[in-house]
Amino acid sequence: MKIATAAYKFNWFEDFEAYRAKLTRWVEKAADCDLLVFPEYGAMELASLGGRDIAGSLEASLHEVARHEIARDTLHADLAAAHGVHILAASGPHFGDSERPVNRAVLFGPDGRIGHQDKQIMTRFEREEWDVRGAPGLRVFDTPVGRLGILVCYDSEFPLLGRQLAEAGVEIILVPSCTDTVAGFNRVRIGSMARALESQCIVVQSPTVGLCDWSPAVDENRGRAAIYAPSDGHWPDSGILAEGEMDQCGWVKAKVDLDKIRQSREDGRVLPFAHWPESAASAVI
Repeated sequence: MKIATAAYKFNWFEDFEAYRAKLTRWVEKAADCDLLVFPEYGAMELASLGGRDIAGSLEASLHEVARHEIARDTLHADLAAAHGVHILAASGPHFGDSERPVNRAVLFGPDGRIGHQDKQIMTRFEREEWDVRGAPGLRVFDTPVGRLGILVCYDSEFPLLGRQLAEAGVEIILVPSCTDTVAGFNRVRIGSMARALESQCIVVQSPTVGLCDWSPAVDENRGRAAIYAPSDGHWPDSGILAEGEMDQCGWVKAKVDLDKIRQSREDGRVLPFAHWPESAASAVI
């Protein structure tokens, strides 16, 4: 199979049709792949549809983006069907029946909406300034392109979340991210590479990049798109299958043999996936 992961830059839109045109171009450029991954909070560019005052407000922008959720889902479902691909849409706020939103990433396939994953653990900004809430509960998605799990940005920094997905048989972990500093990007990058190492699986990181001066929520964005693997003898020594240039917008692509994931877990030079229980059994003495 072939994976494409986006380093995604925000745009200002005068109407939803401009957003539709942008997403259509992006998907067309990666239609040679089987799985397309967009970043965390990439949907926040839809706040521009409310005008400058709304886009410039932390609270109002959440509601404006959520207002377009159905239309956004329909667009992604249509694009996945038209190109026969699986798409993890850029995450955004979802209110549901709650007064406060969660940060939700939705997965689509050629036959429509597959399901969603909400962010588990919130950053200080989300907790203290934005009041976006966590929604505990990890999901596993069985698809023709592999058994998928999603760790949204900060979630990738917590080993037990990745371990739960690995124990559930997940082969590919998707990590949509949005970080405003190089340090933040590297925290997610290091966490993603660690999850690939210890679970002997593929991890796909998709960041936002560039400046967005009209939004206080996503005004600065640093990162590079990459696809990671365990450096256990079956994959590149670097643990990197593919990566883009820092802060450069565009797709990064790589071919992945799912059989190699099984081979890694069964016959790697090291076996951290199999030996994990030994670490859990250890104690400070």
